[in-house]
Amino acid sequence: MKYNIKTIALGAALLAAPVLAQAQAVPPINTNAAAVPAATYSIEPSHTRVLFAVSHMSFTTWYGEFTHVSGTLNLNPASLATSSLDITIPVNTVSTTNAKLDGELKSPVWFDANKYPTIEFKSTKITRTGENTAKVTGDLTFHGVTAPETLDVTFNASGVNFLTKQYTVGFNASGLIKRSAFNQKTYVPIIGDDVTLIISAAFVK
Repeated sequence: MKYNIKTIALGAALLAAPVLAQAQAVPPINTNAAAVPAATYSIEPSHTRVLFAVSHMSFTTWYGEFTHVSGTLNLNPASLATSSLDITIPVNTVSTTNAKLDGELKSPVWFDANKYPTIEFKSTKITRTGENTAKVTGDLTFHGVTAPETLDVTFNASGVNFLTKQYTVGFNASGLIKRSAFNQKTYVPIIGDDVTLIISAAFVK
């Protein structure tokens, strides 16, 4: 019995060793926005999502998302006023988990993806609101209309992604837009005019 216990313990230690080694190899994560290196960062599209939420007949909230986002963040934590953000979203990546609705959203009745293939946001002003928060105001271009919009942004963390070995910076952002302001008046007010944007973005150095 003693031999079996020792054998089991040895086997468990051997199995645990690679796991512990991997855990110890994970680089430290920084949660202080001021400590992020000033640099030009590019969006990492695989882990960036742009979500939207809109009231559906007041009964439910309908959600969708866009993927394959691209863009650049010129970040200087010591001088946010000199920082800038530029994001491009492909309209034809819209997904609601409903294939029929996705097709309708891409059609001229809604987004008209063939005529207006991208949604773009270019910052014009970045203002710090807290240690890890800021307001980013910029020009949002959607469906042939450009209008100023403001996003509330929170810094999540930064550090070297132990899988990709790239220095990565992560943010969450949210905002509220009127879709009618961008010539998106289909079914208003049955389908809500207010659209909540939720963005989770990863940038790599």
